[in-house]
Amino acid sequence: MLRKIITIDEEKCNGCGVCVPECHEGALQIIDGKARLISDLFCDGLGACIGFCPEDALKIEEREAEPYDERKVMEYIVKGGRNVIKAHLEHLRDHKEFQFLAEAIDYLQDKGMEVPLEKVESEEHANAPNCGCSGSAPKTFNNNFDETFEEGTRQSHLTHWPIQLHLVNPNAGYFQNSDLLLAADCCGFSIPDFHKEFLKGKTLSIACPKLDSNKQAYLDKLVIMINESNIKSLTVLIMQVPCCSGLFQLAQTALEMSQREIPLNAKVIGIDGTVLNDVQVS
Repeated sequence: MLRKIITIDEEKCNGCGVCVPECHEGALQIIDGKARLISDLFCDGLGACIGFCPEDALKIEEREAEPYDERKVMEYIVKGGRNVIKAHLEHLRDHKEFQFLAEAIDYLQDKGMEVPLEKVESEEHANAPNCGCSGSAPKTFNNNFDETFEEGTRQSHLTHWPIQLHLVNPNAGYFQNSDLLLAADCCGFSIPDFHKEFLKGKTLSIACPKLDSNKQAYLDKLVIMINESNIKSLTVLIMQVPCCSGLFQLAQTALEMSQREIPLNAKVIGIDGTVLNDVQVS
């Protein structure tokens, strides 16, 4: 995917290593006398390391890179102890990367670890450090409904049944050569025009990455859909809450395990039903 990431000017870099400890994500190491970006996965592209380079050898560029993976980063971060964890969380908070911040907090809570952050400067994630899942914090909406837009009926674009991923047959005829929409359960209720905007022309499977069990069965079915049912593309529709990102990760893993390459698109939906992010992954 196209995103911002650190780049290193090897001619300017003198290998001093000052930048390495400033990258709490662990993306930088000194190798053969030069600073190296060891993994795209670990670089968040926010540039915390840049201001510490005495040779001005670090820059941010936009290029094709693997998507940043907050949970993988946290596996590295926690090894550094409480102060490193705190610095990383503050880094995400200060750059208003609240989606990554919520994922990091969820990781710590999943591991039964302390969340060393006193305040989260975001209304969306104000309760994140103190709850089991930031996405389950109660919210209300002050929508001003206009009855003139409520008239008439919508045509359903659902073409098959069942749709729950545990229940579907991945070899079913309706999946053959289709464009598959893999949607988190909550998306259909959050998006006003779900059928018209997202389901039209696609087959559908739904799942909840947080509450559903036996994710391996999901993975196996997706691989079969790709390899044997020859789906033409895979669109993943997830909510903005951090626990929902697991569905996208499941789709990525299925593609990596499959024998075919197909387009993968991910759309992140806000709790108000708007599209917050639309990424063509492959």
